[in-house]
Amino acid sequence: MAGDTGENEADSALEELFYHTDRIRFVHWQEFTGAKTAVLLTGVITVLSFVTGLSTLSQGEAALEGPIATIVPEVAAYAQFAGVLFAFVLGIVMVGLQRRKRLAWYSAVLVLPLVTLLPLVTLRATDIPVSVLTLVTVPLLAANRGTFDRSLDLSSLQIAALLSIVGVVVYGTIGAYALGYGFSPEISTWSDSFYYVIVTIATVGYGDIAPETPQARWFSLSIIVFGTGAFTAAVGALVVPAIEKRMANAFGNMTPSGLNLLEDHVLVLGYSDITESLLEELTGEREVVVITPDSDRASELDERDVNVLAADPTDEATLRDASIDVASGVVVATRDDAQDVLGVLAARRANPDVRIVAAANDQHNADKLVDVGADEVITPMVIGGRILGRSVLDGAEPESVFDGDDTSGVRADDTETVL
Repeated sequence: MAGDTGENEADSALEELFYHTDRIRFVHWQEFTGAKTAVLLTGVITVLSFVTGLSTLSQGEAALEGPIATIVPEVAAYAQFAGVLFAFVLGIVMVGLQRRKRLAWYSAVLVLPLVTLLPLVTLRATDIPVSVLTLVTVPLLAANRGTFDRSLDLSSLQIAALLSIVGVVVYGTIGAYALGYGFSPEISTWSDSFYYVIVTIATVGYGDIAPETPQARWFSLSIIVFGTGAFTAAVGALVVPAIEKRMANAFGNMTPSGLNLLEDHVLVLGYSDITESLLEELTGEREVVVITPDSDRASELDERDVNVLAADPTDEATLRDASIDVASGVVVATRDDAQDVLGVLAARRANPDVRIVAAANDQHNADKLVDVGADEVITPMVIGGRILGRSVLDGAEPESVFDGDDTSGVRADDTETVL
C-alpha cells in the first residue's frame, strides 16, 4: 500500500508538471481588436483610397459600370474623384481618432460606409480591397466606441467663427439659387449655386459665372465681404490658438488665451513633493495653475494636463500673467523658505486681497512668512511628527489627529506657533 501511495504521488507530480489544466492563450485577441488596430486600419484605408482614387482619376472619362451608377447617375458622375476626396477627409478623421476624439469617431462611422460604395459605382477591382478593409474597420470602431470619449474643446469664439462660415455658405447658396436668373449663365441647380459661393468666398473668380443684374452684383459683393470676414475670423480663432498651443507645449507653458480665461483658480508657486499631494487634493475642486522655473518639470506637468507656467514664481509680472487678480488663493510650497518669502512678497504686492497659504520647511521661519504677508503658514514636518506620535502612543488613525480645533501652523492673527 505504501508503494502504491508513492507511485500515485509521483504520478500526480508528473501530471502537475507536464499536464497543465489552465488554458494558455495562444493569441491575445484584444491586441488585434483594440482601438489602435481600428485607427491603423483607418490609416491604411486612407492611403489605399488616395492611390486608387488617383488611378481612377488618371483614366479620364472612364465608363462607370457599377450597379449604383445606373441607378443614380447624378451621384455616380462624381465617383471619378471621390476616392481622393475621401482620402483627404479620412486623413483628418484619423488624426482625430489618434487623439480619441468623439467627433472623429462619428465622422469615421459616417464616411467609411460611403467608401464601401465606391466599387458598386466604378466596378473596378482595385477598389475592392478598400471596401473589404472598410467592412472590417467599421465593426472594430463600433466595438471600441467607448475608447473615443474625448470631446472637441472649442471656445465660444471658435464656435462662433465656424458658425459664421457655415452661415455665409448657406446664405450664399440659397441666395445664388434664388437669384439665378441674374447670372450669366443662369444658375439653375443647387450644385452650381454652391460652386459659385465657394469660388467667390475663395476670391478665385474663374469668370465662368458672372452677375449681370444689379441685384446679383450686390448679392455677390455681400458674399465677398461676409465670406472673407468669416474666413479671416476663423483663421484667427482656430489656427492661431493651435500654433500658440504647439509653441507653449514645447516649453510647458499655458497659452495666452488660456491664461486670459482663468478665474477663481488657485496659484501654486513652485513645485516640490508637497505640491504633488496638493494637486491630488484640489483636483476636481478648483482649477490649479502651477508656476515653476523648472522647464523640464513644467513639460512633465503639461503632459499630465496640469495647467503650468514655466516662469519665475517670485516675479510680479508672472503672477499678473497668471491672473492673480481673480485668483481665489495662492499656495507657496517649495523646499526653500527663502524663495517662499520672496513668493509671498510678490503675491501680496500683486494682489493685496488674495488669501496666501505657505508651507514652512523650518518651523523657525513660520513667523517670517506671516510677517511678509502669508495669511496662514503650515509646517509639514510638525504635522508629520504629530501623526507619528499619536499613532504610536494612542493607536489613533491619522485622520483623527486633525479632529481637534487646533492646527499645526501659524496664522496672521496668532502670536505663537500652535504645536
